[in-house]
Amino acid sequence: MRESPGAETKRVTMFAGKGGVGKTTCAGATALHHATSDGDTLAISTDPTPSLLHIFELKDRPKPVKVLERLYVAELGRNEVKDMWDRKFGREVYGVFSSFVSVSYEEFTEFVTSILPGLHDEFMVDYIKELSQGGKYRQIVWDTAPMGQTLGLLQTPAMLREHLRPAPRIYSRLKLGRETRKPVLDIIKEWEGLSAADMDFLRKDVKFVIITIPEALAVEQLDGIFAELDRYGFRAEQLIINNVIKEVGDSDFLKARAEQQQGYIESLYRSYSGIGIVEVPLFPHEIKGVDRLRKVEASLFGQSGG
Repeated sequence: MRESPGAETKRVTMFAGKGGVGKTTCAGATALHHATSDGDTLAISTDPTPSLLHIFELKDRPKPVKVLERLYVAELGRNEVKDMWDRKFGREVYGVFSSFVSVSYEEFTEFVTSILPGLHDEFMVDYIKELSQGGKYRQIVWDTAPMGQTLGLLQTPAMLREHLRPAPRIYSRLKLGRETRKPVLDIIKEWEGLSAADMDFLRKDVKFVIITIPEALAVEQLDGIFAELDRYGFRAEQLIINNVIKEVGDSDFLKARAEQQQGYIESLYRSYSGIGIVEVPLFPHEIKGVDRLRKVEASLFGQSGG
Protein backbone atom coordinates (compact mmCIF):
# COMPACT_ATOMS: atom_id res chain seq x y z
CA MET A 1 0.00 0.00 0.00
CA ARG A 2 2.18 2.76 -1.29
CA GLU A 3 1.65 6.01 0.59
CA SER A 4 0.76 9.06 -1.47
CA PRO A 5 3.10 12.08 -1.10
CA GLY A 6 2.36 13.99 2.09
CA ALA A 7 0.04 11.29 3.41
CA GLU A 8 -0.42 11.35 7.16
CA THR A 9 1.20 8.41 8.90
CA LYS A 10 -1.13 6.63 11.30
CA ARG A 11 -0.08 3.94 13.71
CA VAL A 12 -3.19 1.78 13.34
CA THR A 13 -4.32 0.32 10.01
CA MET A 14 -7.76 -1.25 9.90
CA PHE A 15 -8.52 -3.75 7.14
CA ALA A 16 -12.22 -3.90 6.36
CA GLY A 17 -14.50 -5.43 3.77
CA LYS A 18 -16.93 -8.24 3.23
CA GLY A 19 -16.02 -11.79 4.20
CA GLY A 20 -13.81 -13.88 1.93
CA VAL A 21 -12.03 -11.07 0.05
CA GLY A 22 -8.59 -11.52 1.64
CA LYS A 23 -8.54 -9.11 4.59
CA THR A 24 -6.42 -11.40 6.73
CA THR A 25 -3.89 -12.10 3.98
CA CYS A 26 -3.40 -8.39 3.27
CA ALA A 27 -3.25 -7.60 6.99
CA GLY A 28 -0.58 -10.25 7.55
CA ALA A 29 1.52 -9.00 4.63
CA THR A 30 1.21 -5.40 5.83
CA ALA A 31 2.27 -6.40 9.35
CA LEU A 32 5.37 -8.08 7.91
CA HIS A 33 6.21 -4.87 6.05
CA HIS A 34 5.85 -2.64 9.10
CA ALA A 35 7.86 -5.01 11.30
CA THR A 36 10.72 -4.76 8.80
CA SER A 37 10.56 -1.03 8.16
CA ASP A 38 9.02 0.60 11.26
CA GLY A 39 9.72 -1.49 14.36
CA ASP A 40 7.65 -3.58 16.76
CA THR A 41 4.36 -4.40 15.05
CA LEU A 42 1.25 -6.19 16.27
CA ALA A 43 -1.12 -7.94 13.86
CA ILE A 44 -4.39 -8.43 15.70
CA SER A 45 -7.66 -9.99 14.62
CA THR A 46 -11.07 -9.14 16.07
CA ASP A 47 -12.94 -11.37 13.62
CA PRO A 48 -15.20 -13.87 15.46
CA THR A 49 -13.73 -16.57 13.18
CA PRO A 50 -10.09 -15.42 13.05
CA SER A 51 -7.44 -16.91 10.77
CA LEU A 52 -4.34 -14.82 11.49
CA LEU A 53 -2.62 -17.62 13.39
CA HIS A 54 -3.52 -20.01 10.57
CA ILE A 55 -2.02 -17.75 7.90
CA PHE A 56 1.20 -17.44 9.87
CA GLU A 57 1.12 -21.23 10.45
CA LEU A 58 0.99 -20.85 14.21
CA LYS A 59 -0.75 -23.01 16.78
CA ASP A 60 -2.66 -21.58 19.75
CA ARG A 61 -0.12 -20.13 22.16
CA PRO A 62 -0.08 -17.43 24.83
CA LYS A 63 -0.96 -14.11 23.22
CA PRO A 64 0.57 -12.23 21.58
CA VAL A 65 2.67 -14.80 19.68
CA LYS A 66 6.10 -13.65 18.54
CA VAL A 67 6.39 -14.61 14.86
CA LEU A 68 9.62 -12.88 13.90
CA GLU A 69 11.87 -10.26 15.41
CA ARG A 70 9.57 -7.23 15.95
CA LEU A 71 6.42 -9.01 14.72
CA TYR A 72 3.67 -10.23 17.04
CA VAL A 73 0.28 -11.80 16.30
CA ALA A 74 -2.83 -11.97 18.49
CA GLU A 75 -6.46 -12.96 18.07
CA LEU A 76 -8.83 -11.14 20.39
CA GLY A 77 -11.39 -13.56 21.76
CA ARG A 78 -14.20 -13.83 24.25
CA ASN A 79 -11.96 -14.12 27.32
CA GLU A 80 -10.16 -10.86 26.53
CA VAL A 81 -13.48 -9.07 26.07
CA LYS A 82 -14.72 -10.37 29.42
CA ASP A 83 -11.54 -9.04 31.06
CA MET A 84 -12.22 -5.61 29.53
CA TRP A 85 -15.81 -5.72 30.75
CA ASP A 86 -14.54 -6.50 34.26
CA ARG A 87 -12.07 -3.61 34.21
CA LYS A 88 -14.47 -1.01 32.84
CA PHE A 89 -18.02 -1.47 34.11
CA GLY A 90 -18.86 -5.12 34.63
CA ARG A 91 -18.71 -5.27 38.39
CA GLU A 92 -20.46 -1.91 38.80
CA VAL A 93 -23.38 -2.87 36.58
CA TYR A 94 -23.58 -6.29 38.19
CA GLY A 95 -23.77 -4.60 41.57
CA VAL A 96 -26.94 -2.82 40.45
CA PHE A 97 -28.75 -5.83 39.04
CA SER A 98 -27.68 -8.27 41.74
CA SER A 99 -29.28 -6.03 44.35
CA PHE A 100 -32.72 -7.15 43.21
CA VAL A 101 -32.05 -10.27 41.05
CA SER A 102 -30.29 -13.36 42.33
CA VAL A 103 -27.82 -14.18 39.58
CA SER A 104 -24.16 -15.15 39.45
CA TYR A 105 -21.67 -12.82 37.78
CA GLU A 106 -20.97 -15.34 34.99
CA GLU A 107 -24.68 -15.73 34.26
CA PHE A 108 -25.09 -11.97 34.28
CA THR A 109 -22.22 -11.47 31.82
CA GLU A 110 -23.70 -14.05 29.45
CA PHE A 111 -27.08 -12.31 29.71
CA VAL A 112 -25.70 -8.84 29.02
CA THR A 113 -23.64 -10.11 26.10
CA SER A 114 -26.70 -11.73 24.54
CA ILE A 115 -28.97 -8.66 24.81
CA LEU A 116 -26.21 -6.16 23.99
CA PRO A 117 -24.22 -7.56 21.07
CA GLY A 118 -22.37 -4.26 20.77
CA LEU A 119 -20.61 -4.96 24.08
CA HIS A 120 -18.06 -7.18 22.36
CA ASP A 121 -17.37 -4.67 19.59
CA GLU A 122 -17.23 -1.72 21.98
CA PHE A 123 -14.47 -3.17 24.06
CA MET A 124 -12.56 -4.50 21.06
CA VAL A 125 -12.22 -0.95 19.74
CA ASP A 126 -11.34 0.33 23.20
CA TYR A 127 -8.68 -2.36 23.52
CA ILE A 128 -7.10 -1.39 20.19
CA LYS A 129 -7.14 2.26 21.32
CA GLU A 130 -5.37 1.39 24.57
CA LEU A 131 -2.76 -0.65 22.72
CA SER A 132 -2.12 2.25 20.36
CA GLN A 133 -1.83 4.80 23.15
CA GLY A 134 0.33 2.51 25.26
CA GLY A 135 3.24 2.90 22.87
CA LYS A 136 4.46 -0.71 23.03
CA TYR A 137 4.02 -1.15 19.28
CA ARG A 138 5.08 1.23 16.54
CA GLN A 139 2.37 -0.14 14.26
CA ILE A 140 -0.85 -2.06 14.82
CA VAL A 141 -2.44 -3.89 11.90
CA TRP A 142 -6.08 -4.67 12.62
CA ASP A 143 -7.92 -7.50 10.84
CA THR A 144 -11.60 -6.82 11.51
CA ALA A 145 -14.89 -8.67 11.36
CA PRO A 146 -16.90 -8.32 8.13
CA MET A 147 -17.73 -4.66 7.59
CA GLY A 148 -20.86 -3.22 9.15
CA GLN A 149 -20.74 -5.10 12.46
CA THR A 150 -18.23 -3.05 14.43
CA LEU A 151 -19.20 0.49 13.44
CA GLY A 152 -22.95 0.24 13.91
CA LEU A 153 -22.76 -1.50 17.27
CA LEU A 154 -20.59 1.24 18.75
CA GLN A 155 -23.83 3.14 19.17
CA THR A 156 -25.11 0.59 21.73
CA PRO A 157 -24.45 2.69 24.88
CA ALA A 158 -26.44 5.65 23.53
CA MET A 159 -29.29 3.34 22.57
CA LEU A 160 -29.27 1.71 25.99
CA ARG A 161 -29.35 5.08 27.72
CA GLU A 162 -32.37 6.14 25.65
CA HIS A 163 -34.07 2.87 26.52
CA LEU A 164 -33.54 3.38 30.25
CA ARG A 165 -34.69 7.01 30.23
CA PRO A 166 -38.44 6.30 30.39
CA ALA A 167 -38.00 3.20 32.55
CA PRO A 168 -39.39 3.09 36.12
CA ARG A 169 -37.69 5.47 38.49
CA ILE A 170 -36.18 2.60 40.39
CA TYR A 171 -33.62 2.09 37.62
CA SER A 172 -32.33 5.64 37.84
CA ARG A 173 -32.34 5.63 41.65
CA LEU A 174 -30.65 2.30 42.25
CA LYS A 175 -27.34 2.68 44.02
CA LEU A 176 -24.32 0.41 44.01
CA GLY A 177 -22.39 -0.76 47.04
CA ARG A 178 -20.77 1.40 49.64
CA GLU A 179 -17.67 1.98 47.53
CA THR A 180 -19.13 3.76 44.46
CA ARG A 181 -22.83 4.41 45.03
CA LYS A 182 -23.38 5.59 41.45
CA PRO A 183 -26.83 5.45 39.84
CA VAL A 184 -27.03 3.05 36.92
CA LEU A 185 -27.79 5.87 34.47
CA ASP A 186 -24.52 7.54 35.49
CA ILE A 187 -22.68 4.33 34.64
CA ILE A 188 -24.42 4.19 31.26
CA LYS A 189 -23.45 7.83 30.68
CA GLU A 190 -19.81 6.95 31.40
CA TRP A 191 -20.06 4.06 28.94
CA GLU A 192 -21.51 6.46 26.39
CA GLY A 193 -18.49 8.70 26.94
CA LEU A 194 -16.23 5.72 26.34
CA SER A 195 -18.00 5.12 23.03
CA ALA A 196 -17.54 8.73 21.98
CA ALA A 197 -13.80 8.53 22.76
CA ASP A 198 -13.53 5.31 20.77
CA MET A 199 -15.28 6.83 17.77
CA ASP A 200 -12.93 9.82 17.95
CA PHE A 201 -9.98 7.43 17.99
CA LEU A 202 -11.30 5.67 14.88
CA ARG A 203 -11.73 8.99 13.05
CA LYS A 204 -8.35 10.51 13.94
CA ASP A 205 -5.89 7.70 14.49
CA VAL A 206 -6.96 4.78 12.28
CA LYS A 207 -6.19 4.31 8.60
CA PHE A 208 -9.08 2.53 6.88
CA VAL A 209 -8.15 0.15 4.07
CA ILE A 210 -10.93 -1.56 2.13
CA ILE A 211 -10.38 -4.93 0.46
CA THR A 212 -12.40 -6.24 -2.47
CA ILE A 213 -12.12 -8.72 -5.34
CA PRO A 214 -13.02 -8.11 -9.01
CA GLU A 215 -16.31 -9.99 -8.98
CA ALA A 216 -19.85 -8.72 -9.39
CA LEU A 217 -21.17 -9.19 -5.86
CA ALA A 218 -18.05 -7.84 -4.14
CA VAL A 219 -17.96 -4.75 -6.37
CA GLU A 220 -21.69 -4.09 -5.86
CA GLN A 221 -21.25 -4.29 -2.08
CA LEU A 222 -18.55 -1.62 -2.03
CA ASP A 223 -21.00 1.27 -2.28
CA GLY A 224 -22.64 0.05 0.92
CA ILE A 225 -19.29 -0.20 2.69
CA PHE A 226 -18.26 3.33 1.72
CA ALA A 227 -21.71 4.64 2.69
CA GLU A 228 -21.32 3.01 6.12
CA LEU A 229 -17.97 4.74 6.57
CA ASP A 230 -19.41 8.09 5.50
CA ARG A 231 -22.29 7.71 7.94
CA TYR A 232 -19.85 7.72 10.86
CA GLY A 233 -17.51 10.35 9.45
CA PHE A 234 -14.75 7.96 8.37
CA ARG A 235 -12.80 8.06 5.13
CA ALA A 236 -11.13 5.10 3.44
CA GLU A 237 -7.56 5.93 2.44
CA GLN A 238 -6.86 2.88 0.30
CA LEU A 239 -8.67 0.28 -1.81
CA ILE A 240 -7.01 -3.06 -2.45
CA ILE A 241 -8.27 -5.17 -5.36
CA ASN A 242 -7.28 -8.71 -4.45
CA ASN A 243 -7.00 -11.89 -6.55
CA VAL A 244 -6.42 -10.14 -9.87
CA ILE A 245 -5.50 -12.57 -12.66
CA LYS A 246 -2.25 -11.25 -14.13
CA GLU A 247 -0.95 -14.28 -16.04
CA VAL A 248 -3.20 -16.36 -18.30
CA GLY A 249 -0.66 -18.38 -20.29
CA ASP A 250 -2.43 -20.54 -22.86
CA SER A 251 -5.48 -21.13 -20.65
CA ASP A 252 -8.75 -20.10 -22.29
CA PHE A 253 -10.41 -20.31 -18.88
CA LEU A 254 -7.98 -17.85 -17.26
CA LYS A 255 -8.15 -15.56 -20.29
CA ALA A 256 -11.97 -15.40 -20.07
CA ARG A 257 -11.85 -14.77 -16.31
CA ALA A 258 -9.19 -12.07 -16.70
CA GLU A 259 -11.28 -10.26 -19.31
CA GLN A 260 -14.30 -10.41 -17.03
CA GLN A 261 -12.25 -9.09 -14.11
CA GLN A 262 -10.92 -6.23 -16.21
CA GLY A 263 -14.39 -4.79 -16.62
CA TYR A 264 -14.90 -4.71 -12.87
CA ILE A 265 -11.42 -3.29 -12.27
CA GLU A 266 -11.99 -0.44 -14.70
CA SER A 267 -15.29 0.28 -12.95
CA LEU A 268 -13.53 0.44 -9.58
CA TYR A 269 -10.95 2.91 -10.86
CA ARG A 270 -13.73 5.13 -12.21
CA SER A 271 -15.84 4.97 -9.06
CA TYR A 272 -13.06 5.38 -6.50
CA SER A 273 -10.54 7.56 -8.28
CA GLY A 274 -10.21 9.78 -5.20
CA ILE A 275 -8.31 7.19 -3.14
CA GLY A 276 -5.23 5.08 -3.73
CA ILE A 277 -5.88 1.74 -5.42
CA VAL A 278 -3.51 -1.23 -5.33
CA GLU A 279 -3.90 -4.51 -7.19
CA VAL A 280 -2.76 -7.82 -5.69
CA PRO A 281 -2.46 -10.75 -8.10
CA LEU A 282 -4.11 -14.11 -7.80
CA PHE A 283 -1.36 -16.51 -6.71
CA PRO A 284 -1.23 -20.14 -7.86
CA HIS A 285 -0.98 -21.38 -4.29
CA GLU A 286 -2.61 -20.81 -0.91
CA ILE A 287 -1.08 -17.92 1.01
CA LYS A 288 0.27 -19.44 4.22
CA GLY A 289 3.55 -18.81 5.96
CA VAL A 290 5.97 -15.90 6.00
CA ASP A 291 7.61 -16.63 2.63
CA ARG A 292 4.34 -16.50 0.71
CA LEU A 293 3.11 -13.50 2.65
CA ARG A 294 6.27 -11.72 1.50
CA LYS A 295 5.04 -12.06 -2.08
CA VAL A 296 1.79 -10.31 -1.14
CA GLU A 297 3.84 -7.65 0.66
CA ALA A 298 5.82 -7.05 -2.57
CA SER A 299 2.56 -6.40 -4.43
CA LEU A 300 1.27 -4.04 -1.77
CA PHE A 301 4.44 -2.04 -1.22
CA GLY A 302 6.55 -2.55 -4.35
CA GLN A 303 9.07 -5.22 -5.25
CA SER A 304 11.67 -3.81 -2.89
CA GLY A 305 9.21 -3.99 0.00
CA GLY A 306 9.61 -0.22 0.50
